[in-house]
Amino acid sequence: MKEETTKKISYHQKDLESLLSPNAITSKNTKGRIKAEKINNHIRNIFQIDRDRIIHTNSFRRLKHKSQVFIAPLGDHFVTRLTHTIEVAQISRTISRALRLNEDLTEAIALGHDLGHSPFGHVGETALNKISSDGFHHSKQSVRIIEKLEKNGRGLNLNYEVIDGIKRHSKPQGKFFAKEFIKGLSLEGQIVRISDFIAYVTSDINDATRAGLLDLNDLPKNVLEAIGEKHSSRVNTLVTNIIDNSSDCMEGEGDPWIRMSDELIEIVTELRNYMFENIYLPVSNSSAAISSMRIIEILFDYLMNNSDLIPDYLLEVSEGNLEKSVIDYITGMTDDFALRFAETLDPSLASDVFEGRL
Repeated sequence: MKEETTKKISYHQKDLESLLSPNAITSKNTKGRIKAEKINNHIRNIFQIDRDRIIHTNSFRRLKHKSQVFIAPLGDHFVTRLTHTIEVAQISRTISRALRLNEDLTEAIALGHDLGHSPFGHVGETALNKISSDGFHHSKQSVRIIEKLEKNGRGLNLNYEVIDGIKRHSKPQGKFFAKEFIKGLSLEGQIVRISDFIAYVTSDINDATRAGLLDLNDLPKNVLEAIGEKHSSRVNTLVTNIIDNSSDCMEGEGDPWIRMSDELIEIVTELRNYMFENIYLPVSNSSAAISSMRIIEILFDYLMNNSDLIPDYLLEVSEGNLEKSVIDYITGMTDDFALRFAETLDPSLASDVFEGRL
């Protein structure tokens, strides 16, 4: 009886993939894993397995104590890197399901896209980029975590499409919707890329309002009229527009891609530029941000001179490159861990960060 049930489940998974768009990535047309694996699992498909590998990592768990925009907030309702990741996954799955694309692949990419973020959000990323001789970017670090660092240096051995979607999710400031930016990226990867934007720009409005840095009426009037005054309305407007304008992704012809209407692209580009000018850049130049960057620099210098504090597997993975292993170690720190570490070196270091925490 048990064997018959397993067979039915196995056939059911195949039937589900047959319902997807011809443009979807499936277990049949994936490029596979770097290291071939024999996986005998009749309940989860290969991308569900990747998703599960991601959510059971230490890197994923640490996202709950990493900043999104506001540094180390004490307020319970501010977005953290983990809640942002969950929002991206939710939006991505909605779009993917509506377009008959691979929801499981989309979810795996979404859940892993920010694993490489350092403590203190983009402020910490800026500090590490200045320090590192090779530069630093969180999307590249996410891939490094997946391929080399997790599981004590063994990596997760995920499928190519998951890694590629994570590697290419970031967006330049300004007009990032052009088709040229997503050439060769799977439709599922494109969904995560645009869902990441939807999640952060809508939630950051709420957080900026909560922090007293923004009044909703400060936003350009044409933006509010176009996308709505409530968070739910804003998300729904953007998601619906993407689905309507990307409907050709459900067919097997042409050269489909994930996109918004030209009119809405102009609106959200104006909104994003407004947020950079009035929220993101001011927060990055705040006293807390300056102190956070200083903490990163001091931790780096200290660890370069005290390599015995770095986990052995990080040293082994870096093959003698001490700078790389130090950056890997700092990147894995949560905001609170980095602050506590800094206080052991100099109690005054973290005072400006803790002061005024919301």
